[in-house]
Amino acid sequence: MRKVLKGLILNCALITSLSVSGQVSVIDSLEKELTNNHPDTTIINIHLKLSGIWMLKDYNKAVLHAREAIRIADESGLTGKQFLTHRRYGLILNLSGDYTSAIEQENLAMQYALKLGDSTNLGLSYSNIGNYYHEMGIYDEAYYYLTRAYRMLQKGKISRLDSIYMNIALHNIGRVFKELGQYQTAEQHLKLSRKISKLLNDEEGEAYFFDEMGDLKLRLHEYDSALHYLMLGRKEGLRMLQKNPSSTVAEVLPKVMAKVALAFLRQKKFDSALIYYDSARVYHQRTANQYGIADAQLGRGMVFIEQQKFNEGEALIRSALQTAEKLNARLLAIKCHEQLARLYEQKKDFEKAIGHYRQHQQMRDSLFSISMQQKLFRDQVRFETEEKDDIIASLTKLEQMRQSEIKKQELIRNILVVVVALTAILLLTVYRSGQRRRRINMLLLQHQEETEKRSQELEQLNQVKDKFFSIISHDLRSPVNALAGILDLMDKGAIKPEEMPAAISELRKRFVHTRNLLNNLLDWTLLQMDKLNLQASTINLSEIANENIELMNSMHEKKIRLINDIPAKALAYADRNTINLVIRNLLTNAIKFTNEGGEIRISATESPTEWTVSVQDNGIGMNEEIRNRLFNKINPYSTRGTANEKGTGLGLILCKEFVEKNNGRIWVESQEGKGSTFSFTVPKAS
Repeated sequence: MRKVLKGLILNCALITSLSVSGQVSVIDSLEKELTNNHPDTTIINIHLKLSGIWMLKDYNKAVLHAREAIRIADESGLTGKQFLTHRRYGLILNLSGDYTSAIEQENLAMQYALKLGDSTNLGLSYSNIGNYYHEMGIYDEAYYYLTRAYRMLQKGKISRLDSIYMNIALHNIGRVFKELGQYQTAEQHLKLSRKISKLLNDEEGEAYFFDEMGDLKLRLHEYDSALHYLMLGRKEGLRMLQKNPSSTVAEVLPKVMAKVALAFLRQKKFDSALIYYDSARVYHQRTANQYGIADAQLGRGMVFIEQQKFNEGEALIRSALQTAEKLNARLLAIKCHEQLARLYEQKKDFEKAIGHYRQHQQMRDSLFSISMQQKLFRDQVRFETEEKDDIIASLTKLEQMRQSEIKKQELIRNILVVVVALTAILLLTVYRSGQRRRRINMLLLQHQEETEKRSQELEQLNQVKDKFFSIISHDLRSPVNALAGILDLMDKGAIKPEEMPAAISELRKRFVHTRNLLNNLLDWTLLQMDKLNLQASTINLSEIANENIELMNSMHEKKIRLINDIPAKALAYADRNTINLVIRNLLTNAIKFTNEGGEIRISATESPTEWTVSVQDNGIGMNEEIRNRLFNKINPYSTRGTANEKGTGLGLILCKEFVEKNNGRIWVESQEGKGSTFSFTVPKAS
């Protein structure tokens, strides 16, 4: 162990010496130049140079020079320097773990790049913002900015620098897929990025590739392979620093150390794990990287939990959680709550364990929410569709070139007609050639239209598929995991007899929610696949309402009065099953957003051709913005009820589609704090 520790200390010293040796005289020379009377542009350049030198060694000095460069650039109104100074400050903040502030600075840089019409730096701004969102765990925004960067850099004449920035965006897109658990897709992106780096002779890309591949193998529990890649990444990082002490590839080294530590932890090699976590922490302290320090503290706390040193582990993890909450680092906070739950479970403090487990689940559900996944999948489809659009644009350009060629040939043909009037065979040949080309062009246009139509159909099918699987992966897994957790605690005897009624009530709520979700999900799937057969017949609306009221009274626990005011002889002509589901979902929705002790009234009014059924509650109501989003099937709206009930937004979408299938209409009237009234029409029985 001592040899390993000695080697790591030497490595940290080597990194520092590589960054400082040979630059002391440069720093002294530059700081001396600041005292001379130079133009503003020269002074700004000197401050930028100094901030770059101090960036990986002394955070406070780097910030001091970056802020001074921003001040001079802003006072002088030098747009070209303004975007450079804000970008440099954003990079320094990123290295310190303050990603929110880094995004603010890069947004300012982007505005100045936009003024300059600099597409390369504009694309780089999008790429940097996407990377910062990735570090914060906001993956839908990360994917959006990274794909925008790739598309923006792809337009126009592409320089080598544009190609490198495009490749960085491609590499970071692979990192997003890795965090979402799509490891095969992530590996494809990372390997493609590495291949492009070699073609572009971008040597720094090698260290980043090994770091990410090591992390990917670590998540697949392939620890030997993970350590192989991570050690290669460390070796490449040190080699690049020897070539260029100011290279930002130095940021990879502490990340590699933390991942090596995690690999040793998983292999139960606790001493080695602590050594690498300590090395990562020391490096992050030098750059004032609060996120990195907190991540190293969390790692050391995990080691102490495994060693049954609960007090030391708890102190470290709570310190890491405090930093994560300060930085809005949601992914780090999720890990902290997960480890605290494990710690308290091992200490037999099951109440605190359940509390942290619930916080972990709630934050994870929020981080990987349905809306985020849907947005991510839409951006993914849009990115792929834009690539297809480029192909179509190329075909269109080729078509224009062919049309131009045809016109030239027609001109030549007319000249030949005048000059060689008697060459009828040649004229006939040219004419037939023109006709053939026109037919080919018509076929190409038809093929293009067919391709666009199929692309639209494919996108719609993808939306259905993505929505289906995102609901299954999120809303079914979450309640099942919760059920499993409660049952596991019951099996261990961690729930006292007096707590059993509450636990049974919780189980019952989870079961009812899951059952309702399954019913809605199956009905929605049948509807999307056009497999739902409606059989219209004469139905009694009052009887259906009574049946659902009895069902709701047996299920909910809010002590809400359900009143049926539908006339006993209200007969409609519609499919009984779908109308029954509409009434049930509207009642369930009203109960969800009505406080305990409230009142829900279902009524019906008659017109010459139809009945209007209304479900009125005196609950919390909603504003106009929410009302406009309720029936949107592309982005279903859902929020928790007055008793923290969960939903998916599918219920109201089903209501709308089922009502319309029965030749009716549905709408909502509501005021915040005064309740809501959902109404729908159904044809009268003749």
